[in-house]
Amino acid sequence: MSDMINNIDQNDELTELHVHVGSAVDPPIMWEIAHEQGIKLPTKNYWEFERLITISGNTTYESYLELFYWTELIQSSPQAIERSVYSIASGAYRKNNITTLEIRFNPMKRNRGGERDLDHIILASIHGMEKAMIAYPMKVGLIFCLDRSFSVELNTIIAKKAIKYGKRGVVGIDLAGSIDDKFDLKDLIPLVNECKDNGLGVTIHTGEATGPDEVHKVIDFLLPNRIGHGVRSIEDESLLIKLSEKNIVLEICPSSNIHTGVVKNLDMFKYIFAKLNKFKVPYTINTDGPEMLKTNLVQEYQLLLSNNIISQEDLLMAKRNAKQASFIKL
Repeated sequence: MSDMINNIDQNDELTELHVHVGSAVDPPIMWEIAHEQGIKLPTKNYWEFERLITISGNTTYESYLELFYWTELIQSSPQAIERSVYSIASGAYRKNNITTLEIRFNPMKRNRGGERDLDHIILASIHGMEKAMIAYPMKVGLIFCLDRSFSVELNTIIAKKAIKYGKRGVVGIDLAGSIDDKFDLKDLIPLVNECKDNGLGVTIHTGEATGPDEVHKVIDFLLPNRIGHGVRSIEDESLLIKLSEKNIVLEICPSSNIHTGVVKNLDMFKYIFAKLNKFKVPYTINTDGPEMLKTNLVQEYQLLLSNNIISQEDLLMAKRNAKQASFIKL
């Protein structure tokens, strides 16, 4: 890590808005959780297991999502999700002095198809979050992910749970998951509006595996506060104007986008950030999955600065945007 990053004041409190539970727990902890619960893993060799749930080199978007099979399975109990959330939050503070952190996950993908009670899973995640805030001077919030492969009925349950626990640390909802041609954004309109009416923030994964046409629809139908990734928005200047005018904040995850092939290389990121700056589209810098991608927030900053992709002024602006755009208002 360069002196430029090492010289960040220890009192420089950072904010991260885009972190998934399934890709943010340290592999040794995942290994221990699996063995504590007696989950049969495909290998008895720890190093093979670590390779199973982390990325080395480039992959594809769909292959990246497949890695979540094991992490979601291992995290599918109240005890596991509590420890996972606690480890993510505490690690973020110790490693990068992140004092405002939003952690997202789909609680219905942690209850083993209904075998575990959903409220127990949610309350355990809240307990892990609260324990981290007792141990460290930080603010943590949870975002519940709806899923593109879920029925309207299942997504409705998740949205209702987000509202129910809105005063216990659930700060927003998201839409994630594999691309499904049968999925219709319009089905989410009443759910998203109800969540907004109950004070929850809204962020939507789009403009990553999907192109600018869907980003337009997301804005027109759902009008989110933020967009997860959104890098493909630069393919349509009318969309960039819309994002700027509506002050919708992009959650950019550089290493993630490169590993999954959404962005071909760092040079492409120079073009992406230049376009976002030109059209004054607000953006933040995030990790997406620090442990799965073998990175952290400060390393993402360093990646962009050392390759002259953004300036120090751009980074300061992104850090301010993150703090202002956080759904955590305590």
